[in-house]
Amino acid sequence: MHRHGYKGRKFGRETDQRLALTRGLMCSLIKYQTITTTLARAKEIRRMTEKLVTLAKKGDLASRRLVIARLNDLEAGTLLCDVIAPQMKRDSGYLKIERAGYRRGDNSEMGTISFVDEVKMAEPVKEEAKKAEPAKKAPAKKPAKKEDK
Repeated sequence: MHRHGYKGRKFGRETDQRLALTRGLMCSLIKYQTITTTLARAKEIRRMTEKLVTLAKKGDLASRRLVIARLNDLEAGTLLCDVIAPQMKRDSGYLKIERAGYRRGDNSEMGTISFVDEVKMAEPVKEEAKKAEPAKKAPAKKPAKKEDK
């Protein structure tokens, strides 16, 4: 028996566990732009994430929904479609893997995966500013009228 025609790595896990692992790694990569993991995992999520970035670059609603469904994370999917994908100036090869030595416990080969192009993240609005703005817009309360009895 040969293993011809079987795509992807198994990681010694069942299908649902493997899917959860890859989704979690892809979401972390999108949120933090760089992660360090084993070399095999990095190579596997590169395949999947590059396809998602290409899909997100389309920019239509169907592509956005597919990206969010495959990541199973609304925040990461929105970040990929709205911030990261529009900044990618290339047609493919969005990610790079650099070898990062060996893990101390089991001597497993580690790798750092990150985006090739630098991604500029939008600065989050400070929460103090959010709280202050609605207070300014609220109308002043009128004094209550005294009723005669």
